[in-house]
Amino acid sequence: MGSSVEHPETDESDSTGASATPPQRTGALHGLWVFLREVVIVVALALVLSLVLKTWVVQSFWIPSGSMENTLRIHDRVVVSLFTPRFADLERGEIVVFTDPGGWLGAQPPAEAPATGLPAAVEQGLSWVGILPEDAGNHLIKRVIGLPGDRVACQGDGSPVTVNGVPLTEPYLYPGAAPSDTAFDIRVPEGHVWVMGDHRNDSADSREHDHPGENGSAGSVPIDDVVGRAVAVMWPVSHLDWLGVPETFESVPPPAAG
Repeated sequence: MGSSVEHPETDESDSTGASATPPQRTGALHGLWVFLREVVIVVALALVLSLVLKTWVVQSFWIPSGSMENTLRIHDRVVVSLFTPRFADLERGEIVVFTDPGGWLGAQPPAEAPATGLPAAVEQGLSWVGILPEDAGNHLIKRVIGLPGDRVACQGDGSPVTVNGVPLTEPYLYPGAAPSDTAFDIRVPEGHVWVMGDHRNDSADSREHDHPGENGSAGSVPIDDVVGRAVAVMWPVSHLDWLGVPETFESVPPPAAG
């Protein structure tokens, strides 16, 4: 009789007794690595783009004082176009951010930005790349009233401010504020602008820093110190607004020669 041969059962374990890693687990780990790598790349690109935008296109600032009320209120965030005055000329009526020309901020302590709840190092990093508004630091924000060569004057008795002889109608002034409590009559030097806050009796602007006999040379701001033009209020949502040029400036003629 023929004899049958019994075949031994196949052992699925390797010779060391260890089981192989299931293919499903390997695939999951690979997928997680790919996902994390893509997240890092996207975040890095976003930060680089934000830094480029902050350097060349737009930057955000927060408002530390009431000198521009009610157009801009304390802790408002504004978007500032860096194209002006780099690639576009300044215009009368525009709101501009500029660095302290020298002594305007005095010895007052730096204004504190609104709390975000984030660690200080994180806040500084996000501000550096442009995600959070720039610290007020040594920056100021005012409205351009006079351009180089303009004659800007006011009698200081409730009379309107005049530019090249044309009186301004200023609907943006703080309710009840006079155009200027200080009398002045100046000629804006070349390469400078004459700036004033919308809350005239609470704004240490060009009037405050000019003195008799200086004819605007001390109070005017060098255009080289202008960071950019504020174009919109972006936060809080209830204050969203476009910061255009008031119509009153359209009737102002060019400065007289000489």
